[in-house]
Amino acid sequence: MSRSLKKGPYVDENLQKKIEKQKSTGAREPIKTWARDCQIAPLFVGHHISIHNGKKFIEILITEGMVGHRLGEFSPTRTFRGHGKITKRTAEKT
Repeated sequence: MSRSLKKGPYVDENLQKKIEKQKSTGAREPIKTWARDCQIAPLFVGHHISIHNGKKFIEILITEGMVGHRLGEFSPTRTFRGHGKITKRTAEKT
């Protein structure tokens, strides 16, 4: 379900402060965040952000095409290991 238009997009305040601080100082190191539910604002474009996926931080560069999406969409939490593999034992049964 989408967020109310009256409320506007959810942008984490702490992350927004860190982005503004980085813009003023000109530092280029990635910003670590756990706020996966934060929407990407146009202010974030061009910055490196490290998003936590539950195990490690995944670094991404924010581009214009990402504006309006959530940070968690670019940091997958599950690893796909493939569908069932055919082993020698299962091949003998058939």
